[in-house]
Amino acid sequence: MRKLMLPLALAALAVPTAACSGSDTAGSGAACDGTIDGTQELTAFYHAGGEEKRAFQSLVEQFNDSQAEVTVTVESVPEGTYNDSVQAAAASGELPELLDFDGPNLYNYAWNGNLIPLDDCLADSTTADLLPSIVEQGTYADHLYGVGAFDSGTVLYAYRTALEEVGARIPEGIDDAWTAEEFTRILADLKAAGYERPLDAHMWYGRQGEWFSYAFGPIVQSAGGDLIDRDGFQSADGVLNGPEAVGAMETFQSWFTDGYVDTEAQDDSPFLEKRSPISWNGMWAYQGGYHEAAGDDLVVLPLPDFGEGSKAGMGSWQFGITTQAEEPDAAAAFLEFLLREDSLLTLYEAVGAPPSTQTALAASELYAEDGPMTLVTESLARAPEVAVPRPQTPAYPAITQAFSQAIDDIAQGRDVQQALDAAVERIDRDIQDNDGYPIQE
Repeated sequence: MRKLMLPLALAALAVPTAACSGSDTAGSGAACDGTIDGTQELTAFYHAGGEEKRAFQSLVEQFNDSQAEVTVTVESVPEGTYNDSVQAAAASGELPELLDFDGPNLYNYAWNGNLIPLDDCLADSTTADLLPSIVEQGTYADHLYGVGAFDSGTVLYAYRTALEEVGARIPEGIDDAWTAEEFTRILADLKAAGYERPLDAHMWYGRQGEWFSYAFGPIVQSAGGDLIDRDGFQSADGVLNGPEAVGAMETFQSWFTDGYVDTEAQDDSPFLEKRSPISWNGMWAYQGGYHEAAGDDLVVLPLPDFGEGSKAGMGSWQFGITTQAEEPDAAAAFLEFLLREDSLLTLYEAVGAPPSTQTALAASELYAEDGPMTLVTESLARAPEVAVPRPQTPAYPAITQAFSQAIDDIAQGRDVQQALDAAVERIDRDIQDNDGYPIQE
């Protein structure tokens, strides 16, 4: 398996232009009816490169060889300009029939009329086997628009010996997570024990992608707040800047002001070299060098509990069927093939991320019961209560950018209330500028 040096779920986020609904550029929007008329040639946009792309391409070839009705051709689109390419294709009516997209963009694509619902396209047995987190992320306006081949999750990694050195208890699971106060005390004890910067929060991942909202949004949610009021998705006021969120972010800020966080790191060396014995990171890090460096001394732990239970980030790339598909059942046939256990395990071997169905997950070494990453498995199984999906609104790109700016400001010492108020103002302005993102009928 290749090392995952960058977060799978955190591709640089290109904000979709959403000044108005793009439904007028959509194609036929035909619905699945259970039949495929004649032979069909489909195109699929795909973002990834390297081993992941080779594994995906091999699955496409297997699918094409397995039957005579549908042929899929893969068109590689650079990840850095992926959303721009999709937007241009949508505007010119040249979308492919199958579209690969990162979670943040699903809701905007669906709102703009570029995707069709998958509710009638996949077998009931297929959707029943999907992880709850996959269904949560792929749902917009009560319809399933996207299905992924894998998911992701945020955790804490730590050196057991370092925790034992300061007498810290080691949580046994999600419901036994450290409280925020306990976690802060452990960081102080580790610093006093000689670990100058005991926490690597991976600030070097930066705020241009999704890391700050993916990693630290769970803090706000664990405290009882959220990135937006999910009852209607019309405002972030009172949930992102309410007392619960402010208190949690003040605790977060104290980790920086008290010198617990390595803010100078440019790679994983602080944790790999045990200079920072606790790392706030994603599931990709286990095979990205952590297990090799720490061996049996490595423990995988839930994020701290800020009052309403430990929460975690989740989500990754998904597939959908565009409104350009004249025979959406042909595209659905490929999705059914992709979601088979053997197909998902092929991608798992290449990527190392948790497969998207319960059947394939149980057959994966890392995420199966008693595997080293079962904490992630449990978190995803308990979505949305533990693994919290991105807000299912076309406003999400504006939400994540505003929150990421707030995290950056808070880490650098800005007044927490002011930083969160500014984020709320940016989010609410975007929603107002788009007339509340009304659902297109």
